Amino acid sequence: MRIARSTTEGVSDARRAGVAAGRTEHVEVLVAGSGFGGAVAAYRLAEAGFEVVVMERGRAWPPGSFPRSPAEMGRAFWDPAEGLHGLFDVWRFGDRDSVVASGLGGGSLIYANVLLRKEERWFVRESPLPGGGHEHWPVSREALDPHYDAVERMLGATPYPLDQDAYRDTAKTRATQDAAAELGLDWRLPPLAVSFAPEPEARPGLGLPIADPGYGNLHGLPRRTCKLCGECVIGCNEGAKNSLDHTYLSAARHHGADLRTLHEIKTIAPRPGGGYEVGYVTHAPGGRARTIACDRLVLAAGTYGTTYLLLRNQDRLPGLSGALGTRFSGNGDLISFLLRARDRPIAASRGPVVTSSIRLPGGAYIQEGGFPAFVDWIAELMGAGELSSRSLPVMGMGREAPDGVLRLRGERLVLDRDAETRRDYYERLSGAMRRIGDVLGAEYSDAPLRRLLTAHPLGGAPMGRHIGEGVCDSRGEVFGFPGLYVADGAAMPGPVGPNPSLTIAAMADRMADGIAAKRRRGAPGSTALSFTEEMRGALDGGDRLAFRLTITAHDVNRFLTEPAHLARAEGWIDAAICGGRRPIERGWFNLFAPGEAPDRREMRYQLHFRDGENQPRTLLGVKHVRHSPAVWPDPTTLRVTLLAGHLNEDEDDDEEDAVLATGALRVLPSDLARTLTTFRVSGPGGPSALARFGTFYLGEVWNAYGPYPSEG
Repeated sequence: MRIARSTTEGVSDARRAGVAAGRTEHVEVLVAGSGFGGAVAAYRLAEAGFEVVVMERGRAWPPGSFPRSPAEMGRAFWDPAEGLHGLFDVWRFGDRDSVVASGLGGGSLIYANVLLRKEERWFVRESPLPGGGHEHWPVSREALDPHYDAVERMLGATPYPLDQDAYRDTAKTRATQDAAAELGLDWRLPPLAVSFAPEPEARPGLGLPIADPGYGNLHGLPRRTCKLCGECVIGCNEGAKNSLDHTYLSAARHHGADLRTLHEIKTIAPRPGGGYEVGYVTHAPGGRARTIACDRLVLAAGTYGTTYLLLRNQDRLPGLSGALGTRFSGNGDLISFLLRARDRPIAASRGPVVTSSIRLPGGAYIQEGGFPAFVDWIAELMGAGELSSRSLPVMGMGREAPDGVLRLRGERLVLDRDAETRRDYYERLSGAMRRIGDVLGAEYSDAPLRRLLTAHPLGGAPMGRHIGEGVCDSRGEVFGFPGLYVADGAAMPGPVGPNPSLTIAAMADRMADGIAAKRRRGAPGSTALSFTEEMRGALDGGDRLAFRLTITAHDVNRFLTEPAHLARAEGWIDAAICGGRRPIERGWFNLFAPGEAPDRREMRYQLHFRDGENQPRTLLGVKHVRHSPAVWPDPTTLRVTLLAGHLNEDEDDDEEDAVLATGALRVLPSDLARTLTTFRVSGPGGPSALARFGTFYLGEVWNAYGPYPSEG
């Protein structure tokens, strides 16, 4: 934990005031990963009032930071054992490679921006699989449509503006349009998560400043509209791509979510009484293994990451479905090239990577690809100029059989698949690509990549109707493990067909609705309690200081049982030094946590907020009390320390100048009287829970002055 090195009493108190210093931190919702499942879940749950922590193993990639030079690209891979924490994570399985992303925003950082809905008729029921069993989607297109709508709005889905002057001459788009027309194929401009205009309803233009949305932007850097550079899949340095860091994750942080990068989850185990204890490591100098507890755990580490986590932790999660590792598919991915088109120039480096999509009969898709302009230079220098101006990558995807099995061999994830079950599918898809090439006078080739490449891995922890069919239910909750969810591609019980990102995000949106609805109804046996307190005082320099907090324990039984007695704190802080009244972004409160002596207890506060200049600040507070049947009749002093930055449990104690000010607030019996009028409980057994909490809180004083037990 980051605390200034000092010997003053205030800073000494601050050292002990970290919410979980030396103990396990506890949060309501922990989200593992920040891709299309994790980012959507984080935003929706933070918006609903949950305390949310997101752990992303990779780093943040603001505009301008994506690698471009040969030296940068050489280190742009994910391999922590070799000291590499880059963007691209390559998984190798037999004759097939798969590339996924590592960074804040997950796959959205390197995907091709396409937002297509899964076709209604491909939400199949009891569709036979080659080796036995059936593909079954326990959710319908009708159930997902409102969630598709919500995700499209958030990601700014818009088709490529081919009818506008600056975009009419996009050669690769026109080429595939003409080829599809000659072959009688369905050609469309799909919705893309790209900003072509500076704001909604504005006229598109190249390189224009993009207006920030109301929730701001977590990077704090300017963004510009698409300049048609073809660099989408290696990271957009303009910020034109509406990736998850610019959208859902920025909105999640606006609603109080704590986004932690370079944090990788390793272990998962149920906690006695409910929830989960999660072990993780930090990929930073001096990083070490730590633990965090949560009421709900959302696994969104990607198809490989989530499946690997569950397989590695099977012993800690006894009773997981036997379907774990099954139903893997690569969504029918096939990447090929149309080379040396004789009839027309193609200029694949101009435009986003994908601008159009061709739908084939039978449910497969072909989309024209693109590449950065520097690839043109490489081709020219190699003396193959016709490759730069007259060649086109083409990407196919569709409904292949989800018959792959992921399993562990030692510490390595391996994939078992039968190539014969997909041979007909790939022959039909490559045949369609050849026919498009023939129209353009181009040669078809799948040789440049030398190996099959999967960009859309799915399955491994598939949803199903029951534990015999799937790992999780139709809303992603793992069978037999309440509060454990799968929110990424691992939950797909089969191929999506088109690009799966939109469907994964819609599923996560629907999952978040279900979690929020459960809390509104109240979990069985869980009783929540809250109260509000207001304190006033001054910093040592004389500046006023006040705060008003609502303290909430979402599960009274757990709150009273755990030694740290940790609850959530919300409200505002008012300090002239910080620009006046400011809202609390995240806050914690410990009631009667163990102190320095057996008969001593401490009330601890840790409040994260931003000052008037939007700089992160933390207020730490400690009240020392003697454990006795009557705690409150005498005045109590709350010692406070104001620090720069937001303290996290896992940050090292290495900041010399973090302390901005210290001070004290006095808590009088009259303050207690006001606080007693604010107690509220909800859920089963409210009156008895209130009485037990009150006895713990004030002992005999509660019996004399506490409110009548009532629910509200």
